[in-house]
Amino acid sequence: MVDYKVKLEVFEGPLDLLLYLIKRDEVDIYDISIERITKQYLEYMDAFQVLNIELAGEFIVMAANLLYIKSRTLLPKDQQMAEEDAEEDDPRWELIRQLIEYKKFKEAASRLRGLEAMQEQMFPRFPATPELAPAESLMVDEVGIFDLINAFQKILKRLEKQNKQEDLREIFAENFTVSDKMEYLLKVMAAGVPVRFEECFAEAATRGEIVVTFLAMLELIRMKQLKVRQENALAEIWIVPVNTPAPEPEEAVA
Repeated sequence: MVDYKVKLEVFEGPLDLLLYLIKRDEVDIYDISIERITKQYLEYMDAFQVLNIELAGEFIVMAANLLYIKSRTLLPKDQQMAEEDAEEDDPRWELIRQLIEYKKFKEAASRLRGLEAMQEQMFPRFPATPELAPAESLMVDEVGIFDLINAFQKILKRLEKQNKQEDLREIFAENFTVSDKMEYLLKVMAAGVPVRFEECFAEAATRGEIVVTFLAMLELIRMKQLKVRQENALAEIWIVPVNTPAPEPEEAVA
């Protein structure tokens, strides 16, 4: 699968390189067209009829927030001028926050892959279970990946409504990792009882922590340690430990 690349007047290449150049002050964040990045990203996503779970884990937050940023840039001019009075309301400042978060998650995922490779060398796996389904599959068990993503976006929006805005110092200070959150989720599931999707994020206090928890959930699903269940398109999403029966459907409220 071709890697996603940003194409701008001041930059063309992978998002990782853009982050690196911004960090080195070789690209001015204010020269970045958010609308163009959003359009390119959506075109890239539309080009594929199937979704790689790892790719979704890396990019879903960027997609959700770029859409939000684009909606803010389309506000009437008078409203834009009012918002520009405060630096933290500048949509490009929001993009800076997301780029920093994205960089942290990429680094965390890289460390996790390194630990997994080391573990496989020390404790080789034996073919006791069937091979995993292809990563390009749209389905996460019986739940479509886009359904899972939509539920995740609702969690982020709920946090946003609570007016919990993290500044850059708080983002840099966060030191939890994907492996930490994988361990946390496994503890939540230790009783072998299905848990509602949103309950997996009950202890997450920041957007960054929510995203890392979601990446950990996707990794555990990929590793076949967790399953996802939903009785119908409008029902709640449940996270189920492997070898645990799915929850009984709740009666619809009239």
